[in-house]
Amino acid sequence: MKGTVSLRGDKSIAHRAVMLASVAEGTTRLRNFPPHEDAAATLHAFRSLGVTITRRKDTVIIKGRGLSRLHAPRGPLFVNESGTTLRLLLGILAGQPFKVSLHAAASLSRRPMLRVIQPLRAMGVNLSGRRCGKEECAPITIEGGPVRALRYRMPVASAQVKSAVLFAGLYARGTTRVIEPAATRDHTERMLGLFGAGISRQGRTIDLRGPCRLTSPGTITIPGDISSAAFLIVAAILLPGSRIQIKTVSLNPSRIGILAVLARMGARAAITVRQKGGAEPWGDITVQAGALHGVTIQKKEIPSLIDELPALMVAACCASGISTLKGVEELRVKETDRIRSMTENLAKMGGRLAVVRRKRSEDIVIRGAGGLRGAAVSSFGDHRTAMAMIVAGMAASGRTSIDDIGCISKSFPDFLKVLKPLMVK
Repeated sequence: MKGTVSLRGDKSIAHRAVMLASVAEGTTRLRNFPPHEDAAATLHAFRSLGVTITRRKDTVIIKGRGLSRLHAPRGPLFVNESGTTLRLLLGILAGQPFKVSLHAAASLSRRPMLRVIQPLRAMGVNLSGRRCGKEECAPITIEGGPVRALRYRMPVASAQVKSAVLFAGLYARGTTRVIEPAATRDHTERMLGLFGAGISRQGRTIDLRGPCRLTSPGTITIPGDISSAAFLIVAAILLPGSRIQIKTVSLNPSRIGILAVLARMGARAAITVRQKGGAEPWGDITVQAGALHGVTIQKKEIPSLIDELPALMVAACCASGISTLKGVEELRVKETDRIRSMTENLAKMGGRLAVVRRKRSEDIVIRGAGGLRGAAVSSFGDHRTAMAMIVAGMAASGRTSIDDIGCISKSFPDFLKVLKPLMVK
């Protein structure tokens, strides 16, 4: 792989920018807006709630309605497979004066939602999900109204749950406090500050003073998605003779755990910071091929690289020595069970992986053999599994076939279009 590439906007940042721009006062322009299905689900939801949103190529223009001035939709809101849209939207709807049901596509409808429903109920929000065993799942019905401030100590580190509680706190009188068990991505805190909310952070404690009046900052440029970049980075490291540069990518400290792990594995990567201030730091990443060795990833690191773990598992299989990924049980409740999808696929390609289960956590132990061999594998309908297996197939000896890669459109629809020009015969 050789060359330079710029990526579409970061998915996590795009979701939050649309939501806050919709309930702010004034017009917001979002540049480098991503084209994938998840972002489209958020745009669709807020259009259905009465927000005027127009799109001109990669720029989205949003005319904000103010904090409590969304309109009741004509019917249920469909969020497709976007878990971020579903969970964060519950926080925004908490203070709206109407009742609405949120529906999801098949995979997302099986994912657990009590983790976000319970704290919102504690804030006085009336909402209920479909019973699924001991859990509640989509569809979820929410009736907005008065919201109480909450002091919430999160049992599980989750940026989405944290964000939903903070969004609901926008409507509450007093201070809403969220205490994280481990630091998660902080895009919500940064974006709330950019829109003028009274938010502060000390260690793992975040305070939001409500009720808030949000004001548009005007134009927001969304940096490239580091989670998408991860697959290109790992591919370049594993393919001999490679050197690529990824420009204007997000360098948010809460999201670049993969770069720290790869550095410990011996990867040759250089970071050039282009912007430190503003809503989000961004810059360029230059990476070269090189040999990797095993590494231990601690549980406290997982929140900063949860979406990149499939790519790291491929890297660990191609490294020398043993890699241990601790506390990765959250992978069970992604778009698919990624512990299953990745271990089964990589085992077919000659990877040596073991899952170690404890009472409340799971580890993955990978004995790197320095390479993989081609095989017939499955995407399991999961975008990150699909991209990880494409990278594995590129690095493997022999031919690899993947049953379905249409799911990649969820987060990186032009993945192959970006990848192919970088390939050198």
